[in-house]
Amino acid sequence: MSSAVPPVRPVVVFDAFGTLFDVHSAVARNAANVGPAAARLSEIWRAKQLEYTWTLSLMGRYEPFWRLTERALDHALARTPEVDPALREALLSSYRSLDAYGEVPGTLARLRARGAKTAILSNGDEAMLADAVAAAGIGAALDAVLSVDAVRVFKTDPRTYGLVEARFGCSRDDVLFVSSNRWDVAGAAAFGFSTAWVNRTGAPDEYLDLPPGVVIGDLGGVR
Repeated sequence: MSSAVPPVRPVVVFDAFGTLFDVHSAVARNAANVGPAAARLSEIWRAKQLEYTWTLSLMGRYEPFWRLTERALDHALARTPEVDPALREALLSSYRSLDAYGEVPGTLARLRARGAKTAILSNGDEAMLADAVAAAGIGAALDAVLSVDAVRVFKTDPRTYGLVEARFGCSRDDVLFVSSNRWDVAGAAAFGFSTAWVNRTGAPDEYLDLPPGVVIGDLGGVR
């Protein structure tokens, strides 16, 4: 594992939620109304959202990510009874337009300037991704927005990463995959992509048999 600059690749693919878009910004925007349980609510919401993708995939079932996002919030609200459940719609509305991290526009512009193809590969369904990309104003800086809806299974199933090869007609060696989710980096590494783990919080490493190519503190490290 290295903290060096990621290798230059002609195709650079980003995870969306947690990597380009701050998944905790939906609750943060409503924190004054949510109250002291805001951080706990947000953590449970995110954890359950991901858990549902993994359990469904193992069962050979699929439902759109937005539906899982709604169910995860319902569970989180049930676990934090001190939060007014009437905030549900405001929280969901905020999730449709999550804040992009500040370095996102500059990173995409820099990659495009050197001739790289840029894309999102996400568990998000197409409508969710369209809303997030539009809210961030980054659509013109992306060559593709790829949703696992096309294969009806969630990451880290190899079929999801195969969407990149199919879209760009490239080899796995041509791709740098960037994610803040360590499990996602492991999945992409197992598939054969070069990887960069965006470790904003200094989290300890895991999946040691599938290490990231590089570790960076934010997307400014992607070249």
